[in-house]
Amino acid sequence: MSTEPPPPSLTERRKAATQLDIAHAAAELFATRGPHATTAEEIAQRAGVALRTFYRYFRSKQDAVSPLLTVGADRWRGLLSDTEPGSPLLPALRHAAERALAVPDAQAAEALLRTRGLLRAGADDPALRAVWYRVNQESEERLVPVIARLTEGGDPLEVRLVAAAATDAVRIAMETWAGGEAGTEGPGSPAELAVRCLERLLGGAERG
Repeated sequence: MSTEPPPPSLTERRKAATQLDIAHAAAELFATRGPHATTAEEIAQRAGVALRTFYRYFRSKQDAVSPLLTVGADRWRGLLSDTEPGSPLLPALRHAAERALAVPDAQAAEALLRTRGLLRAGADDPALRAVWYRVNQESEERLVPVIARLTEGGDPLEVRLVAAAATDAVRIAMETWAGGEAGTEGPGSPAELAVRCLERLLGGAERG
């Protein structure tokens, strides 16, 4: 039985689409001007929405990019949710990370490069960096029931530790990649770094 929520309604899908349009507009402006030189009004104008619509969905201009930062984590969690309960934990996490961070087409590569740009911009913008850490915290919390299902009701403490370690493994991989010049595939890519981090942080869980 899946731990993911039921499919969203039409209204929810439209809301998500509007949020994503705003997020893309914010990311584009941040990339060309930087967060400091970009206003919420400019983001709303680029997205084709009223300023009041912008603030209906987001608290700040930095918060507007959160939908883009959650995409990979949502995909990874969805892949894990489809894994058979009782499957070996580390291989399941590794396989899901590889698939979630894969770049089968130009659009996937562009999405990763956009995330790199946002993480680099966050180095000089505490508010944007805070959004990144909040997204990861929320991802960790949502990962807990997925891990619990995979481990078929494992010890709650160990489940939380695994969820925290797995989330941090991917976060560190993305931050390391964003700070360098490696490509979206191959050595040093997000997928390769995520697998390495998962194996380092969670290898003991397989032996425990």
